[in-house]
Amino acid sequence: MTAIHAWRCLIGILMREALRFVHQRERFAAALVRPLVWLLVFAAGFRAALGVSILPPYETYIPYEVYIAPGLVAMIQLFNGMQSSLSMVYDREMGSMRTLLVSPLPRWYLLICKLLAGTFVSILQVYSFLAVAALFGITMPGLGYLWLLPVLVVCGLMLGAFAMVLSSAIKQLENFAGIMNFVIFPMFFLSSALYPLWKMRESSQLLYQICSLNPFTHAVEVIRFALYGQFNAGSALYVAVALALFLGAAVYAYNPARGMTARRGGPGS
Repeated sequence: MTAIHAWRCLIGILMREALRFVHQRERFAAALVRPLVWLLVFAAGFRAALGVSILPPYETYIPYEVYIAPGLVAMIQLFNGMQSSLSMVYDREMGSMRTLLVSPLPRWYLLICKLLAGTFVSILQVYSFLAVAALFGITMPGLGYLWLLPVLVVCGLMLGAFAMVLSSAIKQLENFAGIMNFVIFPMFFLSSALYPLWKMRESSQLLYQICSLNPFTHAVEVIRFALYGQFNAGSALYVAVALALFLGAAVYAYNPARGMTARRGGPGS
């Protein structure tokens, strides 16, 4: 594999995912409407709490709508990762995924290109959501939007790799839709997307431990700190380790000699 071949492959997959996203206007609308409903409707029910703390030592209080915005950003990336993996299940059934995986390029590189393409689409969705949220007066510090970009890349890759591992174990397209709901909502609610972890600890030590182990929690925290121009080293390390584990599992699972596709008779079965 030469650098030119690798670059052409990356651009080709990126363009394919971008064109698919552009042509699927309903997907773009859903990507904006879903978090906006949570932001403008769900948050209104919790406004009586007056505010929640965002950063240690828990002395700075902000409106609840501003607090949950980073969690909704992470939710956009989680949904996009699941939808991208759903398209892989569809492509595998239709045969186009088989054509991609039997190309001369290394399988691990093809999977990384697919992850990068999905992450690129999720970043477009995130900044579109933040732009619409700003119209409603929900804004972050200006530099936070720049700090957010590299964080979105890492978090998008981690959540996309996690979804890719799930897609490797799903044979039928209709089964993956159920798995999405079974996985997305527990990951979302058992995280710090809607409430701080110290609030969860006051309620239940067990739930607090589950939330602390949830990689989605740490993705939310990295995004939240980045939006305020800060760096959460502990959560960033957790996300990086989770990315390495999920990516390794995805590469293994899509290896026809060893992974899940081998036990089902190939990627197109």
